[in-house]
Parts: sequence; structure tokens; C-alpha cells
Amino acid sequence: MNTHSTPRAPHPLILRLTHWVGAAAMICMILSGWAIYNAAPLLPFSFPQWAVLGGWLGGGIAWHIAAMWVLMADGLVYLAWGLGSGHFKRDFWPVSMGGVWRDVRAALRGRLAHNGGGYNAVQKVLYAGVVLAAILAVLSGLSMWKPVQFYWLSLLFGGYPVARGIHFALMSAISAFVVVHVTLVVLVPRSLLRMLGGFGRLGAGA
Repeated sequence: MNTHSTPRAPHPLILRLTHWVGAAAMICMILSGWAIYNAAPLLPFSFPQWAVLGGWLGGGIAWHIAAMWVLMADGLVYLAWGLGSGHFKRDFWPVSMGGVWRDVRAALRGRLAHNGGGYNAVQKVLYAGVVLAAILAVLSGLSMWKPVQFYWLSLLFGGYPVARGIHFALMSAISAFVVVHVTLVVLVPRSLLRMLGGFGRLGAGA
């Protein structure tokens, strides 16, 4: 096996900035969303008080809305750059179910390559999925926040109760993604170095 490694350049500055700003905004939205959820739980459980942001319903809503605007602005910059630079087409496409299944099996056997030179099929699906989930979460949140002004959004999501369930499901999926993402970063720390602006090492064999 060839174990020679070569240095890899960090991710583009715009990608790193939007990643960290978006991550901070999303974490604020998740934690403040838990405070809002605790005021009227959908399911028979509540989040512990130490894990919420805002402390109570009004404070949670204030943090949630503020973080939403940051996430929206950050997301628009990322989408514009991703489309204009060819990032989405180059790094997220093509992807096939066969490729996803192959990489899932490789991951379960502990043989999934993490070479830093591109995204594997599972990463492509997860990253594209979390971007779509974030967009839908913002839209469903807007439909609940301003149901009169955004009545068409409210109708699109099936009304307030349905929109709330969809919003909660989307935020739960995003929270699960964050847990998986952080776990993978811990397992492959050189990916964090590239996102921080340092230089990871690209192994030729895995």
C-alpha cells in the first residue's frame, strides 16, 4: 500500500467563512428552538434547561429569529458562491444510489476512504440533504412566525400545526447531522484542519 501523503490546500475562504458562520447560527437556532419547544412540547418529553438558549419562550424566540436572519444571509452567500463557482456541480455531482450503497458498506466495514480530495457518495448525499433541510426549516419557520404575511407559505406547509411538526422533524434531522458530522471530524481530524485554514495530509491509499 502506498502511504505517501501530499499536502492539501485549505478550503476556499468563502467556504470556510460560510461554514463557521452557518454552524454558529444553526447551533443557536437548535438550542433556542429547544426553549420554544419546551413551552408547548409536541412529544412527551422536554429538553433540560441547561441545554436551551434563551431560558424561556420569549427569550428563545428572540434568539431564534436573530439566528434565523444570520443563517438566511449566510445561506444566500453560500448558495450564490456554490452555484457561481461550480462547487455544487463539481463536488456534489454526480452521485448514484449504487455509489451510496457501496460507501455505506465500506463505512460499516471501516474501509471508507477519507482522502480529503473530494466527497464520497455518502457525504454528497448528507451535505446536499442538510442544505435542503436548512432551506425547508427556514421556510417552515417563516410560515409559523408570520402566518398572515406569509399565508402562502402557511398553506404550502399545510397550516400551522402541520408546519410545526415538519419544522421539528427538519431540525431533528439537522441536529442528527451535526452529531454525525462532529463524530466524523473527531475520527478524521485532518478534515478540521482544512476547514480551519490549515493543511491536512492526503493519503494515497486507504
